[in-house]
Amino acid sequence: MAKHQFQTEIGQLLKLMTHSLYSNKEIFIRELISNSSDALDKFNYLRLTEDQFRGEDWSGKISIGLDEEDGSLTIGDNGIGMSEEDLMSHLGTIAKSGTKSFVENLTGDAKKDSHLIGQFGVGFYSVFMVADRVDVITKKAGEDQAYMFSTEGTGEYEVKPVTKDEHGTVIYIKLKEDEKEFISKWRTQEIVKKYSNHIAYPIVLNYKEDETTGEGDDAVTQKVKKSEQVNAATALWTLPKSELSKEEYIEFYKSIAHGDDEPLKYLHNKVEGSQEFTTLFYIPKTAPMDMYRADYQPGIKLYVKRVFITDDDKELLPSYLRFVKGVIDSEDLPLNISREILQENKILANIKQNSVKKILTAVKKLDGEDAEIFTKQYNKVVKEGIYTDHTNKETLLEIVRYKSSNEDGLISLDDYVSRGDSEKKEIYYIIGENENSLRNSPLLEAYKKANIEVLIMDDKEIDEIVTPMIGSYKEWSLKDITAIDAPDSKSEEEKEEISKEFKSLTDKIKEVLGEEVKEVKTSTRLTSSPSCVLKDSSDPMAGMAQMFAQMGQEMPEVPLILEINPEHDMIKKLDALSDKSLFEDISWILLDSAKLSEGLEPKDKVSFANRVANIASKAL
Repeated sequence: MAKHQFQTEIGQLLKLMTHSLYSNKEIFIRELISNSSDALDKFNYLRLTEDQFRGEDWSGKISIGLDEEDGSLTIGDNGIGMSEEDLMSHLGTIAKSGTKSFVENLTGDAKKDSHLIGQFGVGFYSVFMVADRVDVITKKAGEDQAYMFSTEGTGEYEVKPVTKDEHGTVIYIKLKEDEKEFISKWRTQEIVKKYSNHIAYPIVLNYKEDETTGEGDDAVTQKVKKSEQVNAATALWTLPKSELSKEEYIEFYKSIAHGDDEPLKYLHNKVEGSQEFTTLFYIPKTAPMDMYRADYQPGIKLYVKRVFITDDDKELLPSYLRFVKGVIDSEDLPLNISREILQENKILANIKQNSVKKILTAVKKLDGEDAEIFTKQYNKVVKEGIYTDHTNKETLLEIVRYKSSNEDGLISLDDYVSRGDSEKKEIYYIIGENENSLRNSPLLEAYKKANIEVLIMDDKEIDEIVTPMIGSYKEWSLKDITAIDAPDSKSEEEKEEISKEFKSLTDKIKEVLGEEVKEVKTSTRLTSSPSCVLKDSSDPMAGMAQMFAQMGQEMPEVPLILEINPEHDMIKKLDALSDKSLFEDISWILLDSAKLSEGLEPKDKVSFANRVANIASKAL
């Protein structure tokens, strides 16, 4: 028998499991039944689509065996089974990239971590909360050799060839001394009904029960083998909504999400007409851990006439809805539809379009705490949708939320429009990396003075790409305040006069700063700050920067314009300064401090610090 070491992260996971990481141990039964159901789904598909398996007289079933004498529980199925390679890759390792980050995310908090484990698809390991030893005996459909995987949940496992008649998997669980409650017929039956009643295959409980025959002195009591089906064995989504309780919907969600949280929202729809299909979608309260990974696991299972087709197709919903979990069941797709055909299929395209509209409509109706939870978890991916889904762009713009210069919390674009200038019809915004820097940006001063609301967009990476392409919302155009003139009560003549008055000063500062700035000019947008910097939106480099951002590449530098506040005491005194060295130091500080206010860094931090020290010394 060959011994193997578990992947390092699996070893860490097993240690956590043996110390009751899950908040309730009973769900190991749910996890193993869920795995069995998936294995049955996969073989059922092969049986209907592959010539090799078509003639097989097969009926999917999950069996649970209780053995009081041995102190063990077994869960078996006649599904697709596993090869030796499958055992090594599915049980010996977590077969996903990002394993390390998964383990790093574990907190030690039982409830939080059980949710993470479920998300990562490693529910099998929950068995080690209750097991002293686990043997997995399995034979893959179409193969002759069966194998057994054995481990005591330590750092090692063993794999060896064994004999098994039919394909499928049996998991033998030798229970710990203090976990024998799971051998009780009533306890196990209760767990199955609670978590797995909706599983579409019969779950049969095999147990022994005392039975007495004869009477009086002739009475004999002996253990008799019994079997009974303990679940409804009806795919939940196929039942009418009127027959389903909220609790049943929630338990089904927990089963497919492998966690203990309730969903934020669920929507169950049956469409009849030229096409017939059923959808059951759930919006989780917590975003999936892998939501921002390229190799994220999609949450939708596709069925055709109740036959499982796939659970890893990323085309079933748009990528920005990758957090949605649930089921699509079509009556019209062919059973043997290939992955390539799926992507081009008109029936599926219509289902997808209908599904997106239903999900977004449900999200729009969320209110109160539910709406706040959704925004906190999914606002960024909604912004992705605005950029990628032109068909539903307007609906997504109604859903997205932004921070505001006028209040705490988040507001909708409709909130902004309801209190904005209905004649100008302009929505003002500023983009950066840090909310505090943006709120205190000198560029906001004129807007605060004029009591004009500005949207604070601090998801810089995505806002810089998405916001410029929005263009307008309900006839209100979006305006980047760094690229337009600020609100001002001064006339053009007055501005021209101020510019002439300070021309010699702006020329001198430009001479000091050289190529570091494109231009130095007087500002009417500042009220309390001495200076600010702006990107020149008319420069070709600005357009290129946008293009580079969209391609995910490093952006070229856009030339900066330095604006100085002619009404600031510092600027007035600088204009009269004769000390050349001091003038140069202050010119650089005007630029570098303005950069810092916008979340940018001075080009030379050491020189900046030295100049501040020089000026402080002279002031003292």
